[in-house]
Amino acid sequence: MVERIADTLISFNKEAGVMILAALPISELRGAIPLAIAMDFTPIKAYFLGVFGNLVPVVPLLLMLKPVSERLRHLPVFEKFFTWLFERTRKKAGLIEKFEALGLILFVAVPLPITGAWTGCVAATLFKIRFRYALPAIIAGVLIAGLIVLALSLAGKEILAG
Repeated sequence: MVERIADTLISFNKEAGVMILAALPISELRGAIPLAIAMDFTPIKAYFLGVFGNLVPVVPLLLMLKPVSERLRHLPVFEKFFTWLFERTRKKAGLIEKFEALGLILFVAVPLPITGAWTGCVAATLFKIRFRYALPAIIAGVLIAGLIVLALSLAGKEILAG
C-alpha cells in the first residue's frame, strides 16, 4: 500500500512526493529517505526533504491532538480508535514516561515501526509534555532518525550496487 502511495505521489513531482511520504504516519522518514535515495537524489537533498516533510504535521498534531480527540470521543468509532491509539502508544513509550523530553528525543530518534514524529506527538500529549519541551524534543529526534535512515539507505544502496 505504501508503495502504491509513493508511486502516485512521485508521478506528480518527485520532491513533493518525498515530502508528502515523509509527512504520512506510517512511512515517515523510513519510507521517504530510501525512496529519495533510490531516485538518485543527493544525500543532502534526500535528508532535508525527508526531515522537512516529517516535521510538517508536528505542530498541528501537538496543538490539536488533545482537543480533537476529546471532541471526537463522543462518537463510538472514534472512542475505539483513540483508546486503541493511546493504549498502544502508552505500552511502547516507557522511555518517555520515565525521562520525559529526553526520552521523547530517544523514542522519536529510533527509526523503527511504532516510533517517529507521529507517535512522539501522541506520546507527548499522553504524558502531558508541554509544547515548549515536546516540539524541540521531536525535532531533535527527527533530525537524528533522519541521519540514521540516511546512513542505512546509503549503505543499502552501496551493497546493492556492489
